[in-house]
Amino acid sequence: MTRSAVIPPAVPDSAPSGAITPGTHSPAAPGSGTPQPGAPQSRPPLLWLQATVFTVTLLVAVIGVPWYGLSSGFHWSVWPVGLVVLWANGFSITAGYHRLWSHKTYQAHWSVRLFFALFGAAALQNSILAWASGHRRHHRHVDDIDQDPYTIRRGLWFAHIGWMLRQYPSGAEDFGNVRDLQRDAIVAWQHRHYLPLAIGMNLAPALLAGLLLGDVWGHLLVAGFLRLVINHHVTFCINSIAHYWGRRPYTDDNSARDNGWVALLTYGEGYHNFHHMFQTDYRNGVRWWQFDPTKWLIRAASWLGLTWDLKQVPGFRIQQALLAMQFKRAQRSLALSEHAEHLREHLEREYQQFLAYMQEWSELRLQWMDSKRQRFQEAREELQRKWRHTGLHCRLRELEYAVKMQRKRLQFLTLQLAAPC
Repeated sequence: MTRSAVIPPAVPDSAPSGAITPGTHSPAAPGSGTPQPGAPQSRPPLLWLQATVFTVTLLVAVIGVPWYGLSSGFHWSVWPVGLVVLWANGFSITAGYHRLWSHKTYQAHWSVRLFFALFGAAALQNSILAWASGHRRHHRHVDDIDQDPYTIRRGLWFAHIGWMLRQYPSGAEDFGNVRDLQRDAIVAWQHRHYLPLAIGMNLAPALLAGLLLGDVWGHLLVAGFLRLVINHHVTFCINSIAHYWGRRPYTDDNSARDNGWVALLTYGEGYHNFHHMFQTDYRNGVRWWQFDPTKWLIRAASWLGLTWDLKQVPGFRIQQALLAMQFKRAQRSLALSEHAEHLREHLEREYQQFLAYMQEWSELRLQWMDSKRQRFQEAREELQRKWRHTGLHCRLRELEYAVKMQRKRLQFLTLQLAAPC
C-alpha cells in the first residue's frame, strides 16, 4: 500500500515555481525469500538513512518506552495524546495519501487536504508525491518482480520493509505518473518542504502536549517514537500480510487479499482484494458490517461539505465480480470430480444465464448513457435558447437606452439651433 521513505528528493533551485522534478534518491530494497527469474542477483547498496531511522525508532519504542515507564512512570495524558496523534497519522495516510491523492476517489476542501499533508508528513512515509507515484506503480504492475516496488513475490520481508532498505531499481522515483498531483498546490508545497515538515510534525505535537500537560519525555517517547513505529508497521502490513493471507472473493488475478484482522489495524485498508479490483471506489470495506473507519470519515465529512464527489462502483459490477469468482471456483471443483456430469450441465446453464444477465446489463448501461447524453444535449440546447433570449433582451435594452440618449442629444441640438445667434 505505501510508497514509504524517510526523505524525498529535493527540488532543484532552478526548477520553475510550483514545479517538481524527479530526483535520484530511490528508497527501495530487494527482499529475502526465493530468488525469482529476472531478479538481480547482486544486492543493491544499503540506504543507511532509512536503515538507521527504522532501527533507532524501533529500539527506542521496544526498549526506551518500557524502561521509562518502569523507572519514572508516565503521566496519564501520555496515552490519549499518543492515540490521537496515531489516528491523525493513520487517517492522513489512508484517507489522504491513499484514497484522496493516489486514487482520486473523492474531492476534499483545502483545509482537509492541508491537515492530511501535515500529519501525513508526521507519519514519515515520504511526501504525497513520492508515495502516490510508487503506489500507482504498484497497482499498475502488481506482482511484477521487476516493476512492482514492493512485490510480495520477493517475500514477506521484502514487501513489508526490505524494499525500503536498499536502492532497488523498481523503487527508483519517476513522477511521470503523478502529473495531476504536481498541479496541486498543497502537494507541491509539502514535497518541497517535506524534511522540515516531517521533523517538525513529529516533534511539535508531543512537545506541545508535554509542555501543557507535563511529562515532556513521556509524551516524546509515546506520541513520538512509539506512535511512529506502530504507524509504520501497521501500514506496511498492507504490502505484506494483505498480499499473503486472506480471501480473494473478487479476483484471483493478483495476490491482494481481504483480511479483516489487517483492516482492524489499518483503518479499513485490509479489504485489499476489493481495493485492487475496484481501486476508484472510496470504500474498501464495501459491506455494511466491514470495519472501514476511513470510509466512515470520508462520508461523514461529506455531510459537512468538506468532501464531495465520492466515487462508488455500481453494485451490479461488484455482484458480477463475486459471481464470476464463484463460477471459477465451481469449475475448479468440477474439474477434480469424476462423477459430476449432471452438476457440470447445471453449472453450464447457470453460466449461460450469467452471461445473459451481463449482456442485458451492458445494453441497459448503454441505454442509460445514451439517455443521459440526450438529456445533457437537451439541457444544453435549452440553455443556449435561454442565453440567446437573454442576449436579445439585453440588446433590446441597450438599443432602448441608445435611442433614449439619442433623443436627449437631439433635444440639446434643437435647443442650440433655436437659440439666437
